[in-house]
Amino acid sequence: MIYITRRERFNAAHRLYRNDFSDEKNLEVFGKCSNPNWHGHNYELFVTVKGETSPETGFLVNLKILSKLIRETVIVKLDHKNINLEVDFMQGKLASTENLAVGIWNEIEEEIKSLGAELHCVKLSESENNSAEYYG
Repeated sequence: MIYITRRERFNAAHRLYRNDFSDEKNLEVFGKCSNPNWHGHNYELFVTVKGETSPETGFLVNLKILSKLIRETVIVKLDHKNINLEVDFMQGKLASTENLAVGIWNEIEEEIKSLGAELHCVKLSESENNSAEYYG
């Protein structure tokens, strides 16, 4: 079994808040991330797939094809968007990095299978200090 990871990047805005919390409670729980005027991140997305290497190509998957799949399936929906307002797979969910990593997994899992690989991990970094990893 071999594991290979592709990195992609996108920029997006979001706000961490709950409608059922007051502004004061949102500030207490989510801090400056609850800014009513949003805030943004330069995200790095790492998609790790696993499987067997093809004897014919030496690849688990063609990374150009994996990159295109990720870009067409999720990056186009996220890049320069407001996660709370514009991203279909995040509607009705708190726009945390953790929930976003799970959402991305759900968007690409079946597509990855069509490449003959298995999705192993989605790692999403919102800053150099903060990231979330999801393993399904």
